[in-house]
Parts: sequence; structure tokens; C-alpha cells
Amino acid sequence: MKYTLEYPSELPSAPDDFLQPEVIRAVVTHAEAAGFSAVALSEHPAPSVKWRNNGGHDTLDPIAALSFMAAATSRIRLMTNLYVLPFRNPYLSAKALGSVDLVSGGRLIAGVGAGYLRSEFSAVGVDLERRAELLDESLTALRSIWTDPGTPFAGRDFGAVGPVWLQHPAQRPHPPIWIGGNGAAAIRRVVDHGDGWMPIIATTGMAATMRTAAIENADQFGAAVRRLHHRLAAAGRDPRSVDIQVVCPPVDLDDHASIGHAREVLAELAGHGATWAVIHVDGRSPQAAVDYIKAFGEAMDLVADQSISESRL
Repeated sequence: MKYTLEYPSELPSAPDDFLQPEVIRAVVTHAEAAGFSAVALSEHPAPSVKWRNNGGHDTLDPIAALSFMAAATSRIRLMTNLYVLPFRNPYLSAKALGSVDLVSGGRLIAGVGAGYLRSEFSAVGVDLERRAELLDESLTALRSIWTDPGTPFAGRDFGAVGPVWLQHPAQRPHPPIWIGGNGAAAIRRVVDHGDGWMPIIATTGMAATMRTAAIENADQFGAAVRRLHHRLAAAGRDPRSVDIQVVCPPVDLDDHASIGHAREVLAELAGHGATWAVIHVDGRSPQAAVDYIKAFGEAMDLVADQSISESRL
């Protein structure tokens, strides 16, 4: 199992301190030293106040923030969780994500999805009802632009009129594309385009809010993984070649029972095929987050590089 740090600003109760450059640098370098394999940021260019007041969180533009994190680190992967492809022209997505891959030396994991906030789609001028269509179109375009950048690509609402001068990303044939969503369409997209799957194990109510199918427990997760693996095999793909990321349950690092419970849950999910887990740390303050990151790395036996300075924030 590999571990992804969800950057703490993504927690509803996190203070604005997590948006400061010195804090971003400290958190991500400690995560790298503690043995985390990736750091992740979501995308919300125009979230509503209603969303923020009902469990939403502060956001940074993931392209800008992950590029900053890339400069502060050398090994940890940079993950979008999730980058909403329907929000923009696929050429803009390919350029932005490909640039992160280049400036990070090939460390991008492009987690992508359809998005779900109606007001946000309205704010950026995209029809929510077209989100599935636009996601499918963008996935095809993204792979084409990255693998054969000179050949013009055309979609329903756009089209390059001649050969295009674009750079390949650092990773070949392209950065790994991980796809979010729980339903049959998400599984189809992983089979057709994906190197990873990012389902959400959540209640029916939460799944409905995020406009996806419900996967409420480990058994349902296992059944969904079996469907994915069957589809991959039928398409001639090795199911073991596709990563699957889940969310780790909350862990109280001062409680051995809580640590044991998290280990048991993750072991069960790993038995069903999960290969990565997203971790939510203590977001009360930057120092609390750093302390949690270090303690989590020790408690869960992450492979750590202890060369980082032990200075306090």
C-alpha cells in the first residue's frame, strides 16, 4: 500500500495558514521525508459560499500549487484529486498538466473526473448536463495530445486547424491518468483510458451529492473491483497494471485501537485490490499537521528519509 497526503487545506476546518508558501513547503517536505508517496490537491475554481459553509474547504489552483510543491521536493508524486476536465478545452488541460509533469521531472499523477457542483459549472460557463460527454471527449483528447502532440485534434466545440507545436510530457507514453467515480461509466473510462481508479466509499447520501453511484462498504468495493478487473481482462489489459486508491479511515495516533482499526480496514481493502490510500491529517494548525505526518509515517511503517531538518515551524 502506498500513501497519498491530501494537502491539509482541503479539510473544512483548516485555517488559512495552509495557503502560505512557507507552510506549503514545510508540509510537503515533511510528507516526503515521512515516506508518503504522493501529495494531492482537488480543483474548485469557483465554489459557492453555500458549498463552503456545508462541508467545503479552502482551495488552491492545483497546477500552481503542485508546481510550487515540485520545486520544494525531489521524489514525492504530485497528484490532482481531482482535476475537472469538463471545465476547460482539452488543449489547456494537456498543457497545464503536462507542464507540471515536465517541471517536476515526471512526477505527475493526473487524477481526473467529471465534477459535480452545478453552481461551479455555471460560474465557468460549462453546461453541467454535458459533463459526462465532455469528460469522455477530454480523455480521448488528452491521450492523443500527449502521445502525438503535433497531430491536430478536434472535438465537438474545438479543433486545431493544423500541426501543433507542443512538448511531450516527461513521462512516456504519458503521465498516469487516474479516473474518479464509482459507477459503470467510471469503470468503462478506466478500461478505455485509465492507469488508475479513484472510487469513493461513502454513504448513499454523500454519493448522491457528488453525483456518483454509491459504494458504501468494503464488500461493495470488492464487487466493483471485480467488475473492473473482469472488464480489464476482457479488453486484454492486465488488471494488476491499474492502481486503485481509497480513503483511509480517520486515525487517532494516540489510540492503539484506532491505529489497529485503520490497519484492518486498509488490509481488507488491499485484499480487494486497493493499492493506494489517501490520508487526512490533523489540520488544526500547520504544526499539528507536520506532527501528524511524522507520527503517521512511524506508526504505519512508511519508508522514510530522515534527512529533513527537525526544526519547528
